[in-house]
Parts: sequence; C-alpha cells; structure tokens
Amino acid sequence: MALATLAAGILSGCASLLPSGTTATPPTFASFDDARAAAEKVVAFETRTADLKSFGFDPKEGQNVTLIPYPEIVARLAPYPGVPVSGLDPGIRQCIEAQSTCRGYLFHFEHQDRQREGSFWLDFLNLRRTTTVTGWWFDTLIVVTDDTVLFKNYAGQPRTDRVEKQVNPLGPLQPMGESAAASAIVH
Repeated sequence: MALATLAAGILSGCASLLPSGTTATPPTFASFDDARAAAEKVVAFETRTADLKSFGFDPKEGQNVTLIPYPEIVARLAPYPGVPVSGLDPGIRQCIEAQSTCRGYLFHFEHQDRQREGSFWLDFLNLRRTTTVTGWWFDTLIVVTDDTVLFKNYAGQPRTDRVEKQVNPLGPLQPMGESAAASAIVH
C-alpha cells in the first residue's frame, strides 16, 4: 500500500518536471503597450537622434537593433516605382533626397513564455508534446538623416497566445528516422 501511494505521488508530481522557458529581449519595455507609448513619443522632423535613447530606442548601444541602409529603406518604404515621389510620406521623400546619409533603425522587442504541459512520461518519451506560448512582440522602424527623425512606424502583436502540439508515433526513435531520411535524400 505504501509503495502504491509513493508511486501515485511521484506520478502526480511529474508534470512539474516538464521544461519551461522564456525568450526575452533586454527589458527595455515591460509590455507591448509600454513600447507603443514610447514609439508614439517619437515625432518626425522634431525628434533628434540623441533623444531616441531617452525613449528606449538607442541606435548606438541598444540591443536588438538592426541598421538599415538607404537602398533597403527605399525598397521597404517606396517599393513601387510607379508611385510618384510626391505621393510618398514627407519623411520618406526627404530620405530619398538625402540618399546615402539616410539611415533606418529597426528595433525589435519581445517577451515569450513557453510552458510544456500534459503527461510527463509522454513528453519524456518524445511521444506527445504540448507547449503553450504566451507573450508579445513589438517592432518599430525609425528613419533618420542629419540627426533628425524623418519617419517612424511600428507594428507588433500585443498578445501572443498559441498552443504547439507535436506527436511522434515512434517516440524516442523519431529523430533517428528523420536523420536517416535526411541522409537518404542527400545521397
């Protein structure tokens, strides 16, 4: 009887043995709304490049910032040659006129929590894995020339909430089958 109670206790506590994880960029912003509020403080033709750091967008020492060169900015923001320059946003027009002195900075912020759920043994034996992913992500593009912001835009997902399910009928043997198939395709 004691052995059965011990086994039940061990099996019921196994769910806590499932892995969990977090993916986060440096904690400049605690939430999507914080990042959006900061981006809305950036004003075209008024905000200086030196002011960006105080808003949480540091183009020089910030992490997860991508420098975008002039040709790529034009490809992103004026992708159709049939659109007259006069039809573009004033900041994009000025960027096109400035050419190589125009730079863009793409800032990416995110926070994701991953929690595995379900049966410890099915997960451990690689038969069935269920992972709940929650969080948010935020991107903002800031275009500058001569230390002045010309254009800004942002996008993102205020709430990520998804469930990833993976079923492996071969359990722990599944990876061997996948690698054997991959090597057969190569040869």
